[in-house]
Amino acid sequence: MPSFRSGVEAYIGLGSNLDDPVVHVNQARLAIAAVPGITEIGFSPLYRSQPVGPQDQPDYINAVMRISTELEPLALLRQLQQIENQHGRLRLVRWGARTLDLDVLLYDQQIINEPDLIVPHPELAKRGFVLYPLADLAAAEMPIPGLGTLSQLLAACPADGLRKITS
Repeated sequence: MPSFRSGVEAYIGLGSNLDDPVVHVNQARLAIAAVPGITEIGFSPLYRSQPVGPQDQPDYINAVMRISTELEPLALLRQLQQIENQHGRLRLVRWGARTLDLDVLLYDQQIINEPDLIVPHPELAKRGFVLYPLADLAAAEMPIPGLGTLSQLLAACPADGLRKITS
């Protein structure tokens, strides 16, 4: 019997605050899982969060997806960017409103510092809308390379208005 997991375990952050963000996040989940070389392992509940940066924009819907992937880190990033583009993502203002934002949060236990990709995601430790959904999928004592354990990061990062969306 083939193993359920093959490849490397990674975590993807998903966010949207324009044009029916719940739909964008859920469609992105399906699109990511459909990429050859990616298998979904888990998906967090959806969370509503206040925007970072300009405050004259709607709240965000966020989630984290746990995957197994045979893709190299930059190939994974390129696939995520293609999905963002299919959802009308425009990069006009840093931390501005967007239809879809997909980030490689963690890739195995690797530290990656490339011009196009930094892993762990450079803002991961400061973002409740990343850490809390991540905690729904990962063990509290999971090491975050170069930063400590997930539980240590959570203890230092208040929820700040983050709300889990229940059906």
